[in-house]
Amino acid sequence: MSNIKVGFVSLGCPKNQIDTEIMLKHLCDEGYQITGDETEADVVIINTCAFIESAKKEAIDNILDIAWLKENRSLKGIVVCGCLAERYGEDIVKELPEVDAVVGVGSIHEIAKAVEAAYRGKKFYSCLDKNTLPLGGDRIITTPEYTAYLKIAEGCDNRCTYCAIPDIRGVFRSRPIEDIVEEAKNLEAIGVKELNIVAQDTSRYGLDLYGEYSLAKLVRAITDATEIPWIRLLYCYPDKITDELCEEFKSNDRLVKYIDLPIQHINDTILKKMNRHGGRAVIEDAIARLRKACPDITIRSTGIVGFPGETEEQFEEFCAFIKEVKFDHFGAFTYSAEEGTPAAAFDGQVDEQTKQDRYDIIMQTQNAVVEENNNRMIGKTITVLVEGFDPVAEAYFARSSADAPEIDRKIYFTSRKKLTEGVFIKVKIHEAVDYDLFGEATL
Repeated sequence: MSNIKVGFVSLGCPKNQIDTEIMLKHLCDEGYQITGDETEADVVIINTCAFIESAKKEAIDNILDIAWLKENRSLKGIVVCGCLAERYGEDIVKELPEVDAVVGVGSIHEIAKAVEAAYRGKKFYSCLDKNTLPLGGDRIITTPEYTAYLKIAEGCDNRCTYCAIPDIRGVFRSRPIEDIVEEAKNLEAIGVKELNIVAQDTSRYGLDLYGEYSLAKLVRAITDATEIPWIRLLYCYPDKITDELCEEFKSNDRLVKYIDLPIQHINDTILKKMNRHGGRAVIEDAIARLRKACPDITIRSTGIVGFPGETEEQFEEFCAFIKEVKFDHFGAFTYSAEEGTPAAAFDGQVDEQTKQDRYDIIMQTQNAVVEENNNRMIGKTITVLVEGFDPVAEAYFARSSADAPEIDRKIYFTSRKKLTEGVFIKVKIHEAVDYDLFGEATL
């Protein structure tokens, strides 16, 4: 198959990106050529997201953009996989004749068959049981060589009323600690210095295998088996923040003092309607215990505005909490009524303009918090991981341990010495502009 060139478009979250990396490995093992230029590809694979309406629209727009290449270039086939394929596979077949193959999330190991069929002009459809998909697997890392994501579980059992992920990704299934540790060792061997641990619900890790929340035990095992400097936790839930995890933050120098803790709202009535596990008191307790154990911890969170039935008073309570708790990073979404989810049928659906207005207000509230937090950084010297050089800004850019890849702020800085990607250096912060920080390397 060495004469068949395959291009990839990977959309959505890092968990989806890992699936892309596994499919890349399968194709390379089968002898396919991978190209970064879609215009020269024989087959293009689009790994899609379908979490909210905007993600579905982005996926369909990408499919139609790539379809143009079938009409105007040498492209012979389009393969659609991922969450959109899993959720709307039959609709894709009916409504998008440009698509040649559909591969659900449980069928990623069938990707070579799909590419072969698409190349030959044949239709292919596979949506195997996602709950029996083998977890883990060899992959080709697509992130810069110094950073990687590590998926420790698949699926979700939380059943939030607004979310279709359990139907798309299946039940929650943890990977064994030994399997994860082995992958972490392999990633270290290829030069990874930052390990970003992900799952749909990272904090639930181990409950199905070991009968207890085991994230702290997993972090300790990775720490003991490797020398990776930065280990980062993403997608943790407030109701599952154990005392053991707090202690691990306190005592483990290589577990970066950063946690991604989506809260979605703070009003008890809304949280109950969302079927979030634990109300305001649980959220406040988790934050308090994390900050007590580790006073300098960075907390990132997300929230939903315009959930069905959200009153002005409930929204104001949410804004007041954001102002009070001072998350280091916070992102909001306007509620998206996803078909098949309980919340889509709730009374009191909020109109789009009100949703957008509330989004603007809560993000303005957070922007004031960010400005305050960033101004406190001026004059401090911090360790950063160099990511590259921006010729427009005429400065290097990097991240501190308080900033996750792709989603958080950048630190721009000048340096008298030429630097390479993936090195740790010290930067003294001189200025804060909007969301980002500016400084100078201390060499």
